Amino acid sequence: MTDSVEALMKANLLHVFGERDPGARAAAIARTYTEDVVFADPDEVVIGREALGAKAERLLEQAPGFVFSEGGPVHAIHDLGLLAWNFGPAGAPPAVTGMDICLVEDGLIAKIYTIITR
Repeated sequence: MTDSVEALMKANLLHVFGERDPGARAAAIARTYTEDVVFADPDEVVIGREALGAKAERLLEQAPGFVFSEGGPVHAIHDLGLLAWNFGPAGAPPAVTGMDICLVEDGLIAKIYTIITR
C-alpha cells in the first residue's frame, strides 16, 4: 500500500497542482482522487474533483512561472502519506514551502490537508 500512496502523493503534487495543461490535469485528477475528495488548506475547504481542479487552476493562474518541486521524500504509513513541497519561480529559491498530508481510500486520495510552512 505504501508504494501506491507514494505514487499518489507525487501525482497530486506534480500532475495535478503542478500541471498547467487543463486536459492533462483533468485526466490526472480522475485517476488520483475519489469523486468526493476533500481538499483543505488555510484559505478554504473544497469538495469534489471539479472543485479541486478549479482550486489548482486558480493557484497556477495566480503564480505564472512558478513550479512545484518535492521538498523531500514521501513518508507513508498504511493509508496515510506526507510530502513536503516547494513552490516558486523555476530555478530560484522557493517563495512558499509546505506539506500535503493525504488519506487514501480504495487506492485513491480521499482527503488532502495542505499546510503552509513558509
